[in-house]
Amino acid sequence: MKIGIIGSGGIGQAFAGHVLKAGYEVIISNSRGADSLADLVKQLGGKVRAGSIVEAVACDVIFLAVQWIHLPTVAKQISNWTNKIVIDPINPVVPPDYKMAELNGRASSEIVQEMLAGSKLVKAFNTFTPQLLGSSPEEANGKRVIFYCGDDASAKAIVKNLIDKIGFAGVDTGTLKEGAHLQQYPSGPLPGLNLIKL
Repeated sequence: MKIGIIGSGGIGQAFAGHVLKAGYEVIISNSRGADSLADLVKQLGGKVRAGSIVEAVACDVIFLAVQWIHLPTVAKQISNWTNKIVIDPINPVVPPDYKMAELNGRASSEIVQEMLAGSKLVKAFNTFTPQLLGSSPEEANGKRVIFYCGDDASAKAIVKNLIDKIGFAGVDTGTLKEGAHLQQYPSGPLPGLNLIKL
């Protein structure tokens, strides 16, 4: 399975480190172009190369690690998201003060799903800081819990398998509407919880 990562910030890098260690092939991209990622690719090692956003979206699974304010721009760069399996680690906060965006009572992932029409969206990897996400998935003789949710059962199964393979313990929080509200930073109860499954 090939994984495309859009966004080379802390969360994208932390996720890349885990999937590369597990042996996955990765294409990483950002808005500044492949040349800007040369140093990061060397640092990450493993089966990773820099590519365009279009190349990342052509992969089997897409990890969409961009800031909330940049999401509409990225979404419009791809003409067809149909049947793409997309992992959404985005938290709906707006710089410079990182207050929560106005969502009118909806979960942010419901809005992401609308922007990526036809995609199979799974919310995951959004409840940790980049530092914690990048650390070992194993602690105190157990595995660190990654929450995930979505509306497509097959996509959720693929993401759960990926979570397991990189060493975490996946916990299903339900549909996008239900689970994303639980996982959503800063309003939900799950962000920041460092739970270990024994």
